[in-house]
Amino acid sequence: MLLLMTCLLAAYQVAVGINGLENVPITAYTVAFGVLLVACLLMIILGLEVLDSPVVVIISTIIPLSLSLGLVWQHLQGLRGPYLVFRLAGFLAILVTRTVRVPGPVATVILACVHGVAGLTIFLIPSILAARGLMLPGFSLVGLGGALIGIGGLLLSCLKAGKPILPRGTIMSILPALLLLMTAAFVAGFALG
Repeated sequence: MLLLMTCLLAAYQVAVGINGLENVPITAYTVAFGVLLVACLLMIILGLEVLDSPVVVIISTIIPLSLSLGLVWQHLQGLRGPYLVFRLAGFLAILVTRTVRVPGPVATVILACVHGVAGLTIFLIPSILAARGLMLPGFSLVGLGGALIGIGGLLLSCLKAGKPILPRGTIMSILPALLLLMTAAFVAGFALG
């Protein structure tokens, strides 16, 4: 039920959510929420076991990279080019390290770096803009969504690395609620910001 509610919020954001921006932010936000919608539908249909697929790591990377790109493009015009290059290089690095056997912890380090930068971007930009009064206070909820996506990503990454923070059953039981809260925070933050 929680995943279905997440699907509905993500679908709302794709269809109605954000208007009046440049093409790049609108495209980035639409892609992020579209991938979230498809990911939740797959979890509903195939179960949470779908998260064990290496393809999920590649696809799930699109969500934070797209959201962070939209935020940078919208609010940090001077960093547009460098962040776009980072986003593309990071995605390609994750794609390569997940499709080709890479020895040692290289794949995990690349994933952590790329997700870490994207997650901090999603958390910090809305939080700082709202705190400075450059955006309405409600926009800080996007930052809260960024923190929640970071927690979910950290839990899943540690689980996949074989060093889970919580038992697998606990992670899988809280993940649907975490996804719903994250999506609700994003939708509310964009609407109120």
